[in-house]
Amino acid sequence: MESMVAKYVSQKISRTRWRPLPASSLQQPDVFAAGSWDNEENKVSIWSTVYFGAINVEEDYLADPKLLCDIRHKGDVMDLQFLDQERIVTASSTGRVTIFRHHQGNQTLSEKQKWEFAHHHAGSGGTGAPCTGIVCSNPEIVSVGEDGRINLFRADSKEIVRTIDDADSSTIHAVIFLRTTEILTVNSIGQLKMWDLRQQGNDPTHIFST
Repeated sequence: MESMVAKYVSQKISRTRWRPLPASSLQQPDVFAAGSWDNEENKVSIWSTVYFGAINVEEDYLADPKLLCDIRHKGDVMDLQFLDQERIVTASSTGRVTIFRHHQGNQTLSEKQKWEFAHHHAGSGGTGAPCTGIVCSNPEIVSVGEDGRINLFRADSKEIVRTIDDADSSTIHAVIFLRTTEILTVNSIGQLKMWDLRQQGNDPTHIFST
């Protein structure tokens, strides 16, 4: 029989992601990150489901999530992904992409890296366009946005490694890695596009239309 725990957190939550475990681990993940939206002050937070009390081994028990730490986030959290066990990447409604580090020793979060206005509309005078999706393959990060742009970052670089402008004429809603050098995007009309990041051109390698 499956168990479920509900917890009131007083914020609108847009994304949650389990912290990845080492490939050799046989345990279930017990720490997750959450991001909020449409609040006066949005946050990225880290939660734990570890239960430290004694329970009957025959009892099916799921611990009430405990807040470990949180940090203010500029704009709505549109997407959130773990880069590794310590770093979290967020996509913001302001167009910013940010890397946060979770310091597990003292349970705090700090801002490690940011790319302001990674997504923006042409001629907007510096006004950001929402970054709608991100995907990570450490150390690489790919972001997509409402501006139809694709950005490639590396966690150790302060500059955007590559930008594909006008990758789509409409909002790109999501992106995933197919292989180490290939990504797949989907736009607002459900069109899928495959991109080979090794190629220098700005055209997709395949377009799949319904």
